[in-house]
Amino acid sequence: MSYRTAGSLRSVTLDDVRGAQKMLSGVARATAMEGSRHLSQLVGAPVHLKCENLQRTGSFKLRGAYVRIAGLLPEERAAGVVAASAGNHAQGVALASSLLGVHATVFMPQGAPLPKVSATREYGAEVRLHGQVVDETLAAAEEYAAETGAVFIHPFDHPDIIAGQGTVGLEILEQCPEVRTVVVGVGGGGLAAGIAAAVKALRPDVRIVGVQAEGAACYPPSLAAGRPVSLDSPATMADGIKVGRPGEVPFGIVGELVDEVRTVSEDQLSAALLLCLERAKLVVEPAGAAPVAALLAAPDGFEGPVVAVLSGGNVDPLLMQRVLRHGMSAQGRYLAVRLRLTDRPGALATLLGALSVVDANVLDVSHVRTDPRLGLTEAEVELHLETKGPAHCAEVGQALRDAGYTVID
Repeated sequence: MSYRTAGSLRSVTLDDVRGAQKMLSGVARATAMEGSRHLSQLVGAPVHLKCENLQRTGSFKLRGAYVRIAGLLPEERAAGVVAASAGNHAQGVALASSLLGVHATVFMPQGAPLPKVSATREYGAEVRLHGQVVDETLAAAEEYAAETGAVFIHPFDHPDIIAGQGTVGLEILEQCPEVRTVVVGVGGGGLAAGIAAAVKALRPDVRIVGVQAEGAACYPPSLAAGRPVSLDSPATMADGIKVGRPGEVPFGIVGELVDEVRTVSEDQLSAALLLCLERAKLVVEPAGAAPVAALLAAPDGFEGPVVAVLSGGNVDPLLMQRVLRHGMSAQGRYLAVRLRLTDRPGALATLLGALSVVDANVLDVSHVRTDPRLGLTEAEVELHLETKGPAHCAEVGQALRDAGYTVID
């Protein structure tokens, strides 16, 4: 593959992305694009979901990993490859290496979800658990590459990776030629850069909007500074876009071609994941739901037709359970309250009766009688309730206060 030079960095052209598309024929799926009636009504224009959560390995990462490894010289393939990842990139490198007959060693954090570790091994990679955070894992992988001669496969900071991810953009234009806005999650920037390189070359009128989690938004300060800058401690449930510093190569492309980068909160990510599951019947990880979160946060801010890229669906079941509960709480469909009552026979039954009057479904009850904070005749109760929305939550709280209970914030 050939590249034009932009300073000391090689930038990605439309020809590179088209070459990657040919290389991926028969390897990566041309994933489905599904319309969303609910989001379309909300935005006031057609909204389509590009389902990379249904890609092989469960995310777009296979595209870039395969193109990068397929482009290695024979002696580089013989030395093997090494990668560091908490999940999606690990699985993409593992499967790509297996398909190309290359030995892959993948470093993953010790706390990586077991389903992702197992899947990476099943795709054929040798998995080594190292470090508590991805930065430590990344350092271990780079050290391994220096010691063994294995080729380090970066998750986003290489033109081949970006060209592979850019094939998503070509598919978007083929499947929705009338598209006006593409919304895509941004971590290090490889996917957004690839999509922008492909789409803007063919349709410069299409608006590209990147989305980052508020707690891991490295692009806004970097774009303001005109260079990649690092965050001290990125924090978000969306581990797929939890990146502390933009990649050098994608940063240049994003700065030139992506029209806007927005941020979304954890509550918005949770609500988006819940919407994808309930309304679209799609299992999406928090990072993959980021574009939907942006649509929910500002539905009037997008010109349609809109394509939202669901970048991945590899969500740990335990995390899914917590996120769904968080999403239900954000939508006022789940309420946890603590209150104090007099510790006497029948007091709990009276409390539950007051809740039944306002039609609140009790999911769980925790009853504490012995605590230094409580008076001699007091008990503390924590209730987890299924509710019907913010208005119903307010009604439940008011009913408890009207009944004489002290609700503890």
